[in-house]
Amino acid sequence: MRLIAYVGIGSNLDDPVAQVQEAFEELETIPDSVLVARSSLYSSKPMGPVDQPDYVNAVAAIDTLLSPEELLAALRSIEDRQGRERGGEKWGPRILDLDLLLYGKKKIKTADLTVPHPGLHERDFVIIPLAEIAGNLNIPGRGSLQSLIKLCENHSLKKLITGK
Repeated sequence: MRLIAYVGIGSNLDDPVAQVQEAFEELETIPDSVLVARSSLYSSKPMGPVDQPDYVNAVAAIDTLLSPEELLAALRSIEDRQGRERGGEKWGPRILDLDLLLYGKKKIKTADLTVPHPGLHERDFVIIPLAEIAGNLNIPGRGSLQSLIKLCENHSLKKLITGK
């Protein structure tokens, strides 16, 4: 069954703007999937330790036939190809982080995957770019994106590059 999945993209190492742009290009190569929208790129302060560079964040919409597990595997493969090292500090610096935010309207909770992404509704660096490409979206169990934006503090986001 074909549906739209949303992917959060973040990087704060090794030319983060280039890393995010390369991630968009890689998302276009996922089998049985089409990249249908990409948000602007935003700069944000790190969530974790403050002694790290600012992040560059974006969100992509993918029309896919893949199962959530297959899509997650494809996202991890992209992270690996771009040099992501796993097992580091939680919320620490990274070359690339791809999070499966939403998979259609499905709720998923397995050992490897929770959808909607558990922190989605609290993070301005996810909510703002997601609203840019899917403004009327309703987040299962959380409400509309527009209502979440009103609850989300947007103190550190700066638009860097306008999306397509």
